[in-house]
Amino acid sequence: MGTQIEVRMDTRSRRKAVAAAVIGNFIEWYDFSVYAFLATVIAPLFFPSNDPAASLLAAFAAFGVAFLVRPLGGIIFGHYGDRIGRRDTLALVVLIMAGATTLIGVLPSYGQIGIAAPVLLVIARALQGLSAGGEYANATSYLIEYAPERRRGLYGSWTYVTIGLALMAGATLGAVMTSSLSEEAISSWGWRVPFLISAPLGLIGFYLRMKLDDSPRFRALQEAGDVAAAPLLTMLRTQLPNLFMTVGIVVTGTVGVYISLLYMPAYYTQCRLVKPVRAQVFAAAAVGRRDGPYVLAF
Repeated sequence: MGTQIEVRMDTRSRRKAVAAAVIGNFIEWYDFSVYAFLATVIAPLFFPSNDPAASLLAAFAAFGVAFLVRPLGGIIFGHYGDRIGRRDTLALVVLIMAGATTLIGVLPSYGQIGIAAPVLLVIARALQGLSAGGEYANATSYLIEYAPERRRGLYGSWTYVTIGLALMAGATLGAVMTSSLSEEAISSWGWRVPFLISAPLGLIGFYLRMKLDDSPRFRALQEAGDVAAAPLLTMLRTQLPNLFMTVGIVVTGTVGVYISLLYMPAYYTQCRLVKPVRAQVFAAAAVGRRDGPYVLAF
């Protein structure tokens, strides 16, 4: 892709595109992470065990399935985003995420359908992982393609910031649910509400993204006939060192974030070191402390 592409974008179109991409990204990652904030409730319902710790570990193992398939989602949807454009790809992945999250919200428990319950839960998490992989790759690329030449890093970083804001929203909703409902209500129906919210959110995200256009840079590449026939092979041939460096950075940051903000609050609750609502407030506050200065500074 050697052609130098120069395009001009008006400020209004740029802001509209960035807002829609960021809102859709927020919806995606809320759907992806809300499971973790309800893991202590999900664990006995789908992975019953005489040992509560084993039940919780099984619930987080199902949560981890999504991380195993995320790279595959990035490869598949990244390829289509590079070939056919970001808009349709981003609209598709937000529907997949919303569908998988809504499925979790309507699943019967282990006590109702037996082993099929955790199997379906794992399948739903795998679909969430595929969608998340495609979302991160395409949303970041879309934002960078719309960014002014000297602000690409800033625009691209909004993907990461909205992930943090989505984590904060999930933790806050979990805190509200656990503080306003009894344990019996949470276990019987309350845990489903945060997942079912995904259905209207997904439709909103789909609508916003279908109202977008592909970036002027991508359209210019199409018109110039400079779209790669095999984007993955092109990347492996020309960007392999950068690929390994990026994977290392993302893995290091992701492990720390998910252990501290998602697993530890659930662990504290399971060990009865703190009440569930306090653990979730801690997670929300921690994310706010991380992302708040960036949002205010912007």
